[in-house]
Amino acid sequence: MAGPNASRRRWAGSALLGVFGFLLAPSAFSQDHYAGKTITFLVGGNAGGGYDVYARAIARHISRHIGGAPPVVVRNQPGAGSGAAAATIYNTAPKDGAWVGVLFPGVIMGPILDPQSRLTFDPAKFIYLASADSGTRVCVTGRNSSVKTMQDALTRKAIMGASAAGGSSRDYAFMLKHATGAQFNIVSGYKGTVDIFLAIEQGEVDGTCGLDWSSLKAQRPSWVRDGMVHVILQKGLNSEPELDALKVPNVWSFVSSAEDKGALELILAQQIFGRPYVLAPEAPAQAAHTLRKAFSATFSDKDFLADAEKSRIDISPTSGEDVQKLVAQVFAAPASVVERAKKITQD
Repeated sequence: MAGPNASRRRWAGSALLGVFGFLLAPSAFSQDHYAGKTITFLVGGNAGGGYDVYARAIARHISRHIGGAPPVVVRNQPGAGSGAAAATIYNTAPKDGAWVGVLFPGVIMGPILDPQSRLTFDPAKFIYLASADSGTRVCVTGRNSSVKTMQDALTRKAIMGASAAGGSSRDYAFMLKHATGAQFNIVSGYKGTVDIFLAIEQGEVDGTCGLDWSSLKAQRPSWVRDGMVHVILQKGLNSEPELDALKVPNVWSFVSSAEDKGALELILAQQIFGRPYVLAPEAPAQAAHTLRKAFSATFSDKDFLADAEKSRIDISPTSGEDVQKLVAQVFAAPASVVERAKKITQD
C-alpha cells in the first residue's frame, strides 16, 4: 500500500478528475428562482450536534448569496444515522429545490457497507451541493476511563457509545474492533453525539469513536483544552497536523493487513465529503446551480468565516461537483474491497 497520504491524493484526485457522476448544465437559468420562497435545511441529527451547528452557521449567511435573498430555516429530523432526513428529502419533501438535506456521510455509504440496509432512497442519485468540511475523525475516552491510549484499548475492555447503524460512531467503532483488535464493547442506539457526550460525562460509557475532530472542538471545547478526555486515535487518509502535535496516533499504525487497509481507504474516503448538503434527484437544474454557487460564495465570505471561527467549526469545503464525482466512484469500488469493508463495519 502506498500509505495514507498517497491514498488521499488518489481519492481526491479521482474526485477532481474522474469521469463519474454528471454535470449540471442548467437551461433557462432563472436568477429569481427562490424569490418568495423559504429554503429549509433538514438536518439529520439532533439540535446542538455538530451537523446542526454547521447548518445553522451556514444558514445565517447563505441567503445573501442567493437571488431574492430567501430566508433559510433549519429543522431537525434525527433518526437512522440521518436516514430519516434522507428519506424525507428523497421521497416526500417538495422537489422545487427549496429543501436541502444535511446528511451524515455514513448514510451515503449505507448501501455499500450495510448488507441489511433497506433504504427507501438511493444516495448515488442525490444532487450534491457541497460539503462544508473534509476532516479527520477521532476516538475519545473520558478522563476517568482506564483506557487512556490506543495501546490500552488493545488489551483492556472499553464500553463505547454509538448511534444507530449508518452513524459513524457505530460503524467506526466496529471497524476498529475488527481491523485493529481493539477491545471495544459497543453500545449502540444513542440518538446522537449530545447524548453520547452526556453518557461519557456520567461514566455510563468509556468513550466514542467516529467523532469529527471539528465537532468535538465546537461542541465540547473544554474537553480538549482542560484534558477532560483522552483523544486516543485519529482516523483519516492523512494525518491531521493539530492532532499530530498532540501526539495522537493515526489508525494506519495499528492495521497490518493489506486487505483491511484497502477497506479502510474506502471507508475513510467518506470524510472528504464529511458534511454533505443535498437536493432530491428531481430538483430543477437551475436550483442546484444556484445553490452550488451560493455555497461556494458562502465558504469564502469573510463574515461567514468569522462566524465559523467564533462557533469553533472548521471549514474545509468540497464543491458539489467534486462530491458528486467522488460518491459515484465510491459506489464503483471493487467488489472485494466492498465486501471486506462491509464485514469490518458489522457486529
